[in-house]
Amino acid sequence: MSDLPYGPPVRVSPLIRFGRWSFLTAGILYGAFHQNRLSKKEAKIREIEAKEKVIRDAKLKEEKAIAAAAEMKALEEMIAGTK
Repeated sequence: MSDLPYGPPVRVSPLIRFGRWSFLTAGILYGAFHQNRLSKKEAKIREIEAKEKVIRDAKLKEEKAIAAAAEMKALEEMIAGTK
C-alpha cells in the first residue's frame, strides 16, 4: 500500500455515501419518467405523421401525373412542330 501515489484511500462518510446513492437513484427515476413521457408523446406524433403521409403521397402522385401529362404534351408539340 505504500506504493500508492496519494496514500491510502480515505473512508467516505456514510452521509456522503447515502447522498450519492440517493442522487443516483433519483436521477435514474427522473430519467425513466421522462423517457416514458417522451416516448408516449413521440408515438402520438408518429401516428399523426402516418395519417398525413397517406394524404401527402396521394397529392404527390396526382402532381406527378399532371407533370407527366404536361411533359408528354410538350414533347408532342415539339415533335409536331419539327415536321
